[in-house]
Parts: sequence; structure tokens; C-alpha cells
Amino acid sequence: MKNMTLENIAAACGGVYIGTDADKAREITGAVIDSRLVEPGYLFIPIKGAKVDGHDFIPSVFEKGALAVLSERELEHPAGPYIRVESTETAMKKIAAYYRRALDIKVVGITGSVGKTSTKEMIASVLAQKYRVLKTEGNLNNEIGLPLTIFKIREEHEVAVLEMGISEFGEMHRLAEMAQPDVCVITNIGLCHLENLITRDGILKAKTESFEHLAPEGIAVLNGDDDKLCEKKTVNGRPTVFYGIGREAKRVETEGGVKRLAEKEVYATDVAADGLTGTKAVIHMGDESFAVDIPIAGEHNVYNALAAVCVARQLGLNAEEMKRGIEAVQTIGGRSNLIEQNGITVIDDCYNANPVSMQASIDVLSGASGRRIAVLGDMGELGADEKELHAMVGRHFAGKKIDALFVTGTLAAEIAKGVREVSPATAVYEADTKEALISSLQQYKRRGDTILVKASHFMGFAEIVKALTAQA
Repeated sequence: MKNMTLENIAAACGGVYIGTDADKAREITGAVIDSRLVEPGYLFIPIKGAKVDGHDFIPSVFEKGALAVLSERELEHPAGPYIRVESTETAMKKIAAYYRRALDIKVVGITGSVGKTSTKEMIASVLAQKYRVLKTEGNLNNEIGLPLTIFKIREEHEVAVLEMGISEFGEMHRLAEMAQPDVCVITNIGLCHLENLITRDGILKAKTESFEHLAPEGIAVLNGDDDKLCEKKTVNGRPTVFYGIGREAKRVETEGGVKRLAEKEVYATDVAADGLTGTKAVIHMGDESFAVDIPIAGEHNVYNALAAVCVARQLGLNAEEMKRGIEAVQTIGGRSNLIEQNGITVIDDCYNANPVSMQASIDVLSGASGRRIAVLGDMGELGADEKELHAMVGRHFAGKKIDALFVTGTLAAEIAKGVREVSPATAVYEADTKEALISSLQQYKRRGDTILVKASHFMGFAEIVKALTAQA
């Protein structure tokens, strides 16, 4: 890893190097927090968890060939060099920021209330048509995951696409300090993490902390159809690149009257659903345009594609490369992933949920053929208005042509209540437990059904997907 000698690492994190002078000049080949992933030449960073303290594995990682470890303790007779620090977690972040500064690479930082992961996948797919790309894997988008992703960057990589997720003020500042993005993408300002961020204005403030560490010549790419983001016409003195559906600024009703949003530099027209398999659109950028078949259903995925085009323009891709990258994108488990099994189609969208993403998934389900069934659960971190926000989803559901709703969870009961308020005739099934819900659902379903499964991750709805798609 470039410039990652033990001497430089110790200086970067303010630690004390303990070892031989010869080892001090050696470079690490990787850095991990999981002792099982240690390879020869690695730096092991022990983290104290609720149940396990990584320091307990220090002897074993030296046996596996680790070059060095960080430690909050003084080590007796260590089998290799170590760097003594006050906090291994804080040290890890400082080391990641140092490593990022040493890299000659473009970084795209992505955040937003909804669609971060899907947008990251779209941007990475497009940029991969021209560059060697490293992207955030899984859910490594927080203050532990982001530095681990940065540590995976190697000299052969030309672009890193990094997802940044937050739930409190100050967190984005710390993430962006490590990522130091050249392009900052914000997908939207929705209703999530309200427990700590309180309002959408609070969410806007927290997300835009990323601008503090945008490169001097960096560009902000924002959703111009978002009534909060559209206000950020310039970022750090440079014009914002807005994207959205339709070129003209949309108008929305607010408490203060009608608000005009942003005109878009990159925009889509002729948006049309193609069942559950995708969405057609024409994407415009300046004097150029191209038709594209986005292989994922839902208007929200048009926005993801538009964000990718904005980033690709900044990094010099042409329209043919953009089209190819968009059409090559794939869904990942738990996020609008279609599974056809046992004569039914399951929309596996159970990785996470908030009111905006829940409504978008309901819209996608409403375009399916055959019987349409929604299986919905609680959404977390919504603060004082959590019941009303669940009821709002229910009222949205009631306006769609969906045949049945199955719910479990204290808050999901409010979704059911919202449906009954607007559409008393809709078939609604409430279950006290996941197991009871699965049992009822197995009896209800039949060949040709399309079933949406969605809830926040803590609800464990992956079990429902597993039950529905198990080999008959």
C-alpha cells in the first residue's frame, strides 16, 4: 500500500511505534479489523465490540503473518511490532484519511436518504466502462466500514465509488474527511434517521457536511427535483450539477406557497415502466441524448441512472459508455431483487426501509401482473412521528391496485390502519409474529402471484424471502 510504512502510519494516527528500526520502514499490504481476514504483511486493527475485544486475537494474527498491529494496551513480548494508540477506532480513521491523501485517484462520494446503494451500483457500473473501479461492498458505509473500503484501494484502481451512510450530526463530516471526494452525489433528502436528525432540514444539514471536504475543484451532483437539495445552487463557490425528470424546474406546494425547484443539466424524458423487469427512458445531457433500457423497475431508478450520467460526464465518459454501463447494472440481494421461484415472483427489498423507499416499492409492485401482494413491516429511526409516517404509507398503498397486504410489527399495524381508513375493502392480514405471517402467507399465495417483501433490516424479513423461495 502506497506510503503505508509503519513509521508513516504511526505519525498519521499520532501513535507510538514499538518495534525494530528495520520493521519501521516496511509497508503494510493490507489493513483489516477481522482477525480471520489477516494475510501476510497486513496491519491488524483490533476493535472493542460489545461482546468481543479484538485485542484478544493479537497473538493469533502474528502467527498468520501480520506485519504489525495497533493496540490500546501495552503488549508483553509481542511477536511483532505494534503501534500504541489511545483509540484504535480513531486511529483507523486517521490512517484511512492519510492513505486517501497519498492516492492519485478520483473519489465519488454518495449519500442521501434513499437509494445510496442502488446509485452506487449504477455509478460503478457506468464508470467501469472506462476505468478500473473500486466500490463499497455490502454495508461498509459507516465510520468502521468506510476506512476498511479505503484500505482496499490499490494503485491499479483509477476511481473509487464510496457510499457514506449516517444517522447523526457530525458523522458525515468524519466520513468525508476520510473519503475526500472529488464528486459528491446526494440522492435526496427523505424521511429517515429522524430520531437524531429531527426534521428534513436537519437531514439536509447533516448530509451536506460532506461539502466541507470536497476537493477544491470538486463538483456536487444533486437531485434537482428534491425540494431541499434544489436550494444548493452552488457548493464551495462552484455551480451545482442538477439532475431530474424533465428539464424545466418543477413546482411544488409548500406551507409558504408554490416553490420552484431547479432546472436540470441532465434530465430524463419519455419515462415508461417495462413491467417488473425495467424502465425505459431518454436521457438528455446538453445537446446529446440517448435512449436507455434501465434493467431495474421504478422511476426512482431513473434518478439513479441520471446521477450516474452526471458523474460520468465529469469523468469524461461518452454517451455510448454511459448507456452500456446503465444497461449492465445488476440488483443486489435485499434491494429490489427479483426472484422467480415456486411459480411466484418475489421482490426482495427487505434490506432496509423508510417511508419514501416503501412508497416507491409499492409503486413498483402495482405494475406487476397477476395478483399483487405486499408483505410490510416496521420502519425504524423515524422519531416522534413514526406512527403517522407508517399510516401515511398505508394511505399511499390504498391508492394502488394491490390485492392484499400482510403486516407484522407494532408500527406496521399503523400501515394496516392507514389502508383501512382509505380502502376498507382491501384484504389486510395482520400477524403477531413473523412465523405466523409466513404461515398465513404460504396458505394464501398461489402460482402467478407477485409478492413484495419490505421492512427495515432489524425486522429480519430475509426469513420471509427465504421461506417463499425455498425449493418446493
